[in-house]
Amino acid sequence: QKDKISKSNSELGPLTTGLGEFYQYYLKIKPGYEGKYSLNELRTLQDWVVKRRLYGIKGVVEISSYGGHLKQFEVALNPEKLMAMNLSISEVFAALQRQHENTGAAYIEKNRQAYFIRGEGMASSIQELEKLMVTYRDGLPVFLRDVAKVKIGHAVRFGALTANGNGEVVGGVVLLTKGENAYQVVKDVKKRVQEIEKTLPEGISIEPFIDRSRLIDKTIHTVSKNLIEGGLIVIFVLVLVLGNLRAGLIVASVIPLSMLFAIVMMRLFGVSANLMSLGAIDFGLVVDGAVIIVEATLHHLHARHAGRRLTENEMNEEVYDSASKIRASASFGEFIILIVYIPILALSGVEGKMFGPMAQTVMFAIVGALILSLSWVPMASAFLLGKKIKVGESYSDRFFEKLKNSYVQLLLLFLPHKKTIIGISVALLLLSSWLFTQLGGEFMPELDEGDFAIETRITPGSSLTEMIESTTKAEQILKQFPEVSKVVSRIGAPEIPTDPMPMEAGDVIVSLKDKSEWTTASSTPELIEKMEQALAVLPGVAFDFMFPIQTRFNELLSGVKADVAVKIYGDDLSVLQKKAEETSNILHKIKGVRDLKIEQTKGLPQILVKYKRDNIARYGVNISELNMTLRTAFAGEKIGVMYESDRWFDLTLRLDSSYRQNIEQIKHLFILLPNGCKVPFEEVADIQYTEAPMQISRETGKRRIFLSFNVRGRDMESVVKEAQQKLEEKVGLPAGYFFDYGGQFQNLSDAKSRLGIIVPITLGLILLLLYIIFHSAKEALLIFTAVPFSAIGGILALWLRDMPFSISAGVGFIALFGVAVLNGIVLISSLNRLEKEGVWQLRERVMQGTGNRFRSVLITALVASLGFLPMAISTSAGAEVQKPLATVVIGGLISSTLLTLFVIPILYEWINTKKNEEPLA
Repeated sequence: QKDKISKSNSELGPLTTGLGEFYQYYLKIKPGYEGKYSLNELRTLQDWVVKRRLYGIKGVVEISSYGGHLKQFEVALNPEKLMAMNLSISEVFAALQRQHENTGAAYIEKNRQAYFIRGEGMASSIQELEKLMVTYRDGLPVFLRDVAKVKIGHAVRFGALTANGNGEVVGGVVLLTKGENAYQVVKDVKKRVQEIEKTLPEGISIEPFIDRSRLIDKTIHTVSKNLIEGGLIVIFVLVLVLGNLRAGLIVASVIPLSMLFAIVMMRLFGVSANLMSLGAIDFGLVVDGAVIIVEATLHHLHARHAGRRLTENEMNEEVYDSASKIRASASFGEFIILIVYIPILALSGVEGKMFGPMAQTVMFAIVGALILSLSWVPMASAFLLGKKIKVGESYSDRFFEKLKNSYVQLLLLFLPHKKTIIGISVALLLLSSWLFTQLGGEFMPELDEGDFAIETRITPGSSLTEMIESTTKAEQILKQFPEVSKVVSRIGAPEIPTDPMPMEAGDVIVSLKDKSEWTTASSTPELIEKMEQALAVLPGVAFDFMFPIQTRFNELLSGVKADVAVKIYGDDLSVLQKKAEETSNILHKIKGVRDLKIEQTKGLPQILVKYKRDNIARYGVNISELNMTLRTAFAGEKIGVMYESDRWFDLTLRLDSSYRQNIEQIKHLFILLPNGCKVPFEEVADIQYTEAPMQISRETGKRRIFLSFNVRGRDMESVVKEAQQKLEEKVGLPAGYFFDYGGQFQNLSDAKSRLGIIVPITLGLILLLLYIIFHSAKEALLIFTAVPFSAIGGILALWLRDMPFSISAGVGFIALFGVAVLNGIVLISSLNRLEKEGVWQLRERVMQGTGNRFRSVLITALVASLGFLPMAISTSAGAEVQKPLATVVIGGLISSTLLTLFVIPILYEWINTKKNEEPLA
């Protein structure tokens, strides 16, 4: 058994994460029913009806209730009556525990039956609680009603939920089990919610304010739209440029068949269909191999058999002959594209989870296309292509013939100026390398989730009531925007603190309508700016605009909800606070820094009860009993539970609320001494107002304070680099103190470090495979030049579109490098084959080979780039992540195609020119 356990893949981890908050709701009171239900009743309904019905759904690990009053049976002590009866709080507590319990006493047998004995001593109502005896005084019983008022109360609150500027509401957060399918689980939750609503009291409904399925639907719609549009563009271009409807449809048939293969493999390997896994599929890339085969077949048939009608056997032989000649180079090209995606699987951390499924899906689709191009495409070409070979040229043939003639003239013009052309190419490479350093960087483009999560803070130490008033005012302002459908604020922490926040902090969740209905603003940044201006009328309230998932994502990674965290480590809290303020003054002046705030480490108002040990010893009391008295009097102490049918509620002992208002009531709280005398609490403790640290944070074994900010209007990397430079110059830290940087910037740094390993591995694999294909280091290096020159277009495209470098763009470069060498392989293979066929004259070989392959090179580049076009120009939800990748590939294919058509032939002629042979002029 131990061997089995040791060999298993067991691991210890959380059942859910901060990203598991996939469905959040509140109980909405319908018009006409306002005031009918109290916060106490609503919270009981949430906990005992809604919450219990949501449990049991597969994939739901927890439902965290928010807001309202958590019902309790409260024994509210009157300290004056306690003093009159000469009773202490601890005596009342002990008496209630003794008087409020049930027991079992086995059973007795009678008349062949077992009668189980049950002693029922627990009170079942407020009236019974009032009759509980506390003690005897002068031979008479002292009942609980004589020293306390028993009533329905509620637990001390550290959080609340408000909605739409109408005050407090009650709601819940449904948490997803880690690894579950969020889309399916949220469907099950919504179905159960519809069933629950039928059982709720009249006038109450369940209103969701965060529904992850909305974002999933939007992103899947974006992916589907881009895939369909990309596929249609590719099919249209294929039919148009091949000039043969049947040939175009044969190539186009590879798209659905390879996708079917990919989906089957995704199912087998457990890869879900999502924005990343499907978002990077380029149908133009998938059909490249099929394009090369079909185009070569058409060229072969027209060159040899124009005007003839071929028999079935002749057609089979001709297709086999043409396909077999080109198939090796096309297969190797596809294989290289496949290989370059393998290192992406080695990415770890967040980028690995994001781009790993993408790499797997693309690899599945390419493997499917490779299999089809070896089997289906040649067979379909032999069977479906017309056996009557036309003599005349089609419109497509005439167009490409004119284009090819122009290209040949240009190539002839360039060939005598090899050094100039190569020099220009190298200059462009150097220029693009410099531009790359100016692009800036970010971890991932910001995903527009369609809703806002506005982190809201007021003065440290403010009460819950003050925070509720602040968020309610903010909601009323935000509701005036026609783009807003609902606004809900989560304040502080619930009783089970799944998301612990202080009472002066909260998240204002703004649910927005579809962008087609927006009137105030045309873009998300513009709407944020206008909302910030509108909220500026609230004094002393700080607002940080983020997206809900992004907020949780940042918090999980660095403990900070903002994009960037500047952390200062040291030992002395006062020094840390002073240096944080100096740092804040510098960061405020940096362009792009928004929503800057310092972690609150001081300013918590506190009533400090510091015991006088000499007096404690003289009076014969102990600190444990004093602490218990203090805790019970003000916080409340649980005695047991009270049952109402199948529901149970805490029975709590504390002072009546009128005796829990100020510091004087703590000072005058009497303590019963062992000798029967009474002394006020101030006799055994110094009680005074003081200011305490809000929190003391530690990380890597050191105390630390952080400053956090978001970045808008500028790339993150340049902002952080400027901040690092200025802080290094202007903020002098004492010995043992140091800066560190976290948040999205840290993810970018880590991911770039991994790419610094993965990209060289990818390039090495490409070079190695090229050498294996051609058995020539010279030709391998010749084709490999497509890699750096393809980067020129990718970098220029990012620069022209004002996009910083991101991990999405980095993955785009990796994918581009594989595509870039495909046409180079096809062209060099064609030149080598001409040499074997006896075309010895170098210039003739170059011109003939490039002319023969001009059309296939152009078509493969055209369909591959146009397949990514919908992703590059899309503006719908989720497109932000795809844009950099698509932009890099399109721009890179343009430059790599020009390289293949001009620079590679020039380099080929240059390196193959013998001393005793000059190319024909």
